Order: sequence, then C-alpha cells, then structure tokens
Amino acid sequence: MSLLRYCYELGIKYVTIYAFSIENFKRRPDEVQSLMDLMLEKMEVLLMEESIVNQYGIRVCFIGNLRLLSEPVRVAAEKVMKVTSNNSKAMLFVCVAYTASNEIVHAVEGSCKEKGKEFRLCNLNNEAMDDVKEGEKINGMVVHDIQDFYEDTSVEFQGLKQGKGCNGAPYHACESFESNWDQVLTSKASKSGEFSEGCRNLRQEDPVIKLVDIEKHMYMAVAPDPDMLIRSSGESRLSNFLLWQTCNCQLYSPAALWPEIGLSQLVWAILKFQQSHSYLEKKKKQL
Repeated sequence: MSLLRYCYELGIKYVTIYAFSIENFKRRPDEVQSLMDLMLEKMEVLLMEESIVNQYGIRVCFIGNLRLLSEPVRVAAEKVMKVTSNNSKAMLFVCVAYTASNEIVHAVEGSCKEKGKEFRLCNLNNEAMDDVKEGEKINGMVVHDIQDFYEDTSVEFQGLKQGKGCNGAPYHACESFESNWDQVLTSKASKSGEFSEGCRNLRQEDPVIKLVDIEKHMYMAVAPDPDMLIRSSGESRLSNFLLWQTCNCQLYSPAALWPEIGLSQLVWAILKFQQSHSYLEKKKKQL
C-alpha cells in the first residue's frame, strides 16, 4: 500500500497492478485457495473507512475474467467497485483472473458478436424492403402491410426489434423498427433495392472488424494506455500482462523484488521516463 501512496502523492492518477494471473489457477488447489484468501483479506482492507482509497478518493476497478474467481472473492470485488464508484480523484485497476491473451480473445469475441448483430439487423431490414417493393403502388409509392413480418417471437428478433445489441446495449447502426415504421410502410419502389440509411452506411463500409472495434471491447478500455510499466526482480518479460496496451510504453525493470520496491525505485523510474518521454511521444504520433 505504501507504493500506491507514493504514486498518488506524486500525482500519478492511474495505477494498474497485476494481482492474479489466469495461469495461477494451474497451481495446486491449496495454493490457489491461499491466494484467494489473501485477495479477500486485501479487499476487506480497502473497504475500511481509513483505507488509502478513501484518503485519496480512489476508485477501484477489478479487471479480468471475474467469473473465474471464487464466489466470496467475486462478491467482495463487486462490493469494492460499488463502494468506490463515486471516487474520482484517482483510479486503481487491479488485474485478477487476467492474462493479455485472454483479454484479446474476449475483445475479438465481443467485436464479432456486435458486428454479427449489426449485419443481421440490416439483412432483416433489407428483406422487409424487398417485401415492400412487391406490394401495391399508389401514386408512385408502395403501400404494403409487413406487420406479420415483424411479429417474430424469437428472443433474438425481439432484442433487435427493440434496438438492443450485445449485452442489451442500445444499437445505433440502424434505427429501431418502430421508429422507422412510417418510412418502411411508404417507401418508393426502386429496382436497385433501397434500404435504410443506417444499413446503407454499413453496405458502403468494409464488412470487417476494425481496430476501434477491438479496443472498445478490451477489459482495459476503461483506462488510457500506460506510460510506464515497472517489472520487478530484474525480469524483462511481461508475463502476459497488458501486451496490447504497452507497445509504446517505457519499460523499467529494477532488480528489487516486488515487496522491496519503494520510493527510491519509483522516483528513479519517473526520472527514466522523463528522459525518454519526448521520443515516446513522437513514436505515438507516427502510429
């Protein structure tokens, strides 16, 4: 906790610590249980009124696949996040049940689901427009009852009809069917095939997952990329930690083990960062 205190005293607003890797679950069951008990103990300390999070107004977020945690630890983590949710002076990100490779897979899966929902919605809208074009023309306009087409009772279709996407989030790519009802019922016939403006935009774009789609589904999307990564015990490997976010990050690897790292190592790390800051900023602008 003393190192965290030094960080916030020096004006460092965002701190991320690697508390428990998914790989740690491969240890002996008694070792895993001991680590879970230790995490639970530390979480209870964070909830104390005189703890560092309350002294410095720190909001705590637990990052990773929290479903892998034991129920008591997961409940405690959720409680800490809820209790500190109104703190805004600084942020503490605790990576538990985390690896960078798992984070990337999670982001890709989320992006695929979101894109799939968008394109399925547009396909449904296009099929509706095809039905409209086959209807009766009145004064150059098409009037066609497609109410039955939208009365699908499947859960997925109802979610789309309500304009909901992945995890219940609202969709913005295409307007909901209800808000577009009059437009669908009175659309001009067209041999080339018309569709809603949202779907037109999707058709014009490449039907691929882009960088921004991946990054917004990252666990660490809630925080800016780190400026510096401190790897204790003189190791230069990252141990599957923040691989995506640290491509233009200062790496500092003191010989001291994690419990021994204190103010002197932190100040030296900041001085090293200041020396290379201008170079790193130039590299970021080239991306």
